[in-house]
Amino acid sequence: MKSIAITIVALMMAHGASVSAGGLAGKRPNIIMIVSDDQGYGDLGRNGNKEIKTPNLDKMYDESVHFEDFHVSPTCSPTRSSIMSGKHEFKNGVTHTILERERMSLKSMTIAQVMKSAGYTTGIFGKWHLGDEDAYQPDKRGFDEVFIHGAGGIGQTYPGTCGDAPGNSYFSPAIKHNGTFEKTNGYCTDVFFGQALKWIEASSKGQQPFFAYIPTNAPHAPLDCPEEYIKRCGGNRFYGMIANIDDNVGKLMAKLKDLGIDDNTLVVFFNDNGGTAGRFNAGMRGLKGTAFNGGTRAMSLWRWPGMLKPAACDKLTAHLDIFPTLSELAAAKVPDEVARKLEGFSLLPLLENPRADWHDERMLFTHVGRWNAGAEPQKYGQCSVRWQRYLQVREQGKWCIYDLKADPSEKTDLASQQADLLAKLDKAYDAWWEDVLPCLENEKAYKTAAKVNPFKEQYLKQFGVNGTGN
Repeated sequence: MKSIAITIVALMMAHGASVSAGGLAGKRPNIIMIVSDDQGYGDLGRNGNKEIKTPNLDKMYDESVHFEDFHVSPTCSPTRSSIMSGKHEFKNGVTHTILERERMSLKSMTIAQVMKSAGYTTGIFGKWHLGDEDAYQPDKRGFDEVFIHGAGGIGQTYPGTCGDAPGNSYFSPAIKHNGTFEKTNGYCTDVFFGQALKWIEASSKGQQPFFAYIPTNAPHAPLDCPEEYIKRCGGNRFYGMIANIDDNVGKLMAKLKDLGIDDNTLVVFFNDNGGTAGRFNAGMRGLKGTAFNGGTRAMSLWRWPGMLKPAACDKLTAHLDIFPTLSELAAAKVPDEVARKLEGFSLLPLLENPRADWHDERMLFTHVGRWNAGAEPQKYGQCSVRWQRYLQVREQGKWCIYDLKADPSEKTDLASQQADLLAKLDKAYDAWWEDVLPCLENEKAYKTAAKVNPFKEQYLKQFGVNGTGN
C-alpha cells in the first residue's frame, strides 16, 4: 500500500481533479453523519416549507456549507450502500430494498473500514439495511460500536433474510447492541440519539477521533411518534417525526458544546431519498422511487464551527462524494484497487470555497431498480442521467430532456431540440449500463435465501420462543 500522499494524489488524478494543498485535508476532526429516512428535500423550514417547524436543523443550515444540488439514490438501501462505498449502488450489487438485493457486496470496502484504518473509533446507531446476515452486518464492515435494528424499518420482515426482531415497534424497540439484543425504553429516535450521545461522550475522552453514523429510521412509515409531537404539529404525524429528529439534533449540538468538542467536530446531515409523506416538494417533479429530480435531490448540511464558513454551493454533488471526502479529511490510506473504483469526488475544495472549479463534466446515473425477483435487469426502467443543468429521463419508452434551471418542475421536454445532447447522454448511459451489469451479484440470491430471518432467529434464541426468556 502506498503512502497517504501518493494514494490521495492517485485518487484525485484518476478523477481528473487538480491537487491542491487545501487547509482541510488531514485535519482529522471528529465526524458525525446523520441520515434521516424518507424525509425529503422539502421537509425542512429553510428549504421553503411553511408548515413544518425545524428550528435546530434551520440553525444548522445557517451555520453550514449547504449543497443545493446534492443527490442520493431513489430509495434507501441503494443510498446507504453508496454512502458506505463511494460507488453507485448497482456496483455494490444493491438493486432493491428486500429479496436479498439489499445486501451490500462483501467485495466493497466501507468508509467505516477506511476511517478505522486511519485510527478512528467508529459507531453506528440506527438503521443499517445492507444485509441482516452475520457476514453483512456492520461489525464486520468496520464499525466498533453497533446499535441497530434489522431490515429496512423497525418491525419489518420480508421473505428471505431481511427482517427485524419479532413484534418490534417504534416505541421501546429491541435493539441489537454489539451482537446482543437489548430491550430499550422510549421512542426509537430518542433511543438512537441517546445511545449515540453516550458513546460520543465516552469516545471524546479517548485518544482517537470518532466517526458516529446516526441513520434514523424516522420519518419512514409507519407514521408513529410521541403524542406531544403529533399535537405540536397539528395532528401531522410525519411532521411530528421530523420535529422529534429536529429536537434530537438540538440535543446533539448542545452536547458537543458541553463536551468542549464543538469546534473539532464536523456534523453532516442529509436525507436518503426523495420526499414521501410531506406536502411540499420545493416545486420539483417526482418523489421517492422515481428518477426525476424530486426523487433524488436531498438536503446536505456540513457544519464545522471555525473551519467551514456558512455558504450555499450549487455544484452537482452526491452521496458518492462522502467516501473520498471523509477519507481525505481523515488522512486515510485508501487501497489503490479501491480508489480506482470510486465514483465520487472529494468535496473538500468546495467546503473550502463553494465557488471553486470542480468537476463540471460529471454525470450522475440513476436507476430505480426494483424489478421483480428473477426477472432480467431492465435497462430502460425508471432511469435518468444528470449532467450540468440537464436531466435526461426515461418516460413512456423514450428519453426526455429537461433544463432544470429554466424548468425545475420538468414540464417542457427539449429532446427534439437537443439532438446532440440526447446522443451524448444516451451514449454515456449505454456505457454505464454495460459497466454495471457484471456487478449485479444478488439478482438470484433469493433462491438460496435462509428460511428464517437472522434477527428473528437470534432474538428467539436469546429470549426463548415466546420472547420472555421462559
